[in-house]
Order: sequence, then structure tokens, then C-alpha cells
Amino acid sequence: MSDLAHTTEGSRSAQRSDPGLLTIYLQDHHAAGVAGTRLVRRLASRAGGGSELVAVANEIAEDLRTLERIMSDLGVDPRRSKDAVAAVGEWVGRLKPNGRLFGRSPLSELLELETLVVGITGKQALWRSLGMVPSVAEEELGRLLERADDQKRRVEAHRLRAARRAWQQS
Repeated sequence: MSDLAHTTEGSRSAQRSDPGLLTIYLQDHHAAGVAGTRLVRRLASRAGGGSELVAVANEIAEDLRTLERIMSDLGVDPRRSKDAVAAVGEWVGRLKPNGRLFGRSPLSELLELETLVVGITGKQALWRSLGMVPSVAEEELGRLLERADDQKRRVEAHRLRAARRAWQQS
């Protein structure tokens, strides 16, 4: 066997044992999606059943299911340990003091909505990056990007209202 053939074969076997960058990328985004879904559901439950945030929460949960389907199509399974760490991180984030010893601070809602905007921005980056993977349907990604733009616009409106409330109470 030539050195080139040996090196190529060695690279292939290393690639098979290595989860690969796309796998890690998708698993990381899945974990972030798990945390984001938990966050937006909690925000929506505080806002009441008729809130626009309930619709956003449902859409974000659907986006996570779409990501799971794309991952499955690509032969990638979610990494449950990463999902668990993200869920715990979301929960620990609730414990952060925001200027009040008892009761919920208006700053809490503002920071949670800002976190959600950052998460949606990350999801937009995910959909754009997946557009470079040949086996992922560009048309579907286009729809997902449009929906993320709309989600971001709606959450941003809530975020601005939360900022006004926080600064009026300070």
C-alpha cells in the first residue's frame, strides 16, 4: 500500500470514529433549542393563554421538531447529555438575583426576552448555515428563516415593552 493510500485510509477511519463537525454543530444547536423552548414556554405561561408569546412558543417548539427531523435525515441523533446540561443551565438562570430579594423583578422578564432574541438569532444562523449542506432543502430553510424573522420581530416588541416597564419601576 502506498503512503498516500495508507494516509487516506487512516483519515477515513478517523473520520468514522470522530462524530464530525456537522454532528457536533447540530447537537449543540439542538441543546440550545431545548433550553430556548423551555424559556419561551415559561415566558408564555406568565403572559397568559392569549398572548402572542404562546404562538411564538408553539412555533419554537415546532422549529425544534423540524431540527430533529433534519438531524435524523442526516443520520445525527441529539446528544441527551448536552440537552440536559442546557436545560439545567436554563433553570439555573432563573436563580440569578435581579435586584429583588422577594418576588419577580421586572428586570427578569427583560433579560429573559433578550436571551430569547439572542436564541432566535442563533437559530437564524443555524438555518443559514444548513443552507450550505447539500442534502438539506433550501426551500424549507427559507420558510424557517422567514418564521424566525417574524418570531424575532414579535419577541422584540415584547422586549421593548418589558424595558419600558423595568425603567419606569426603577
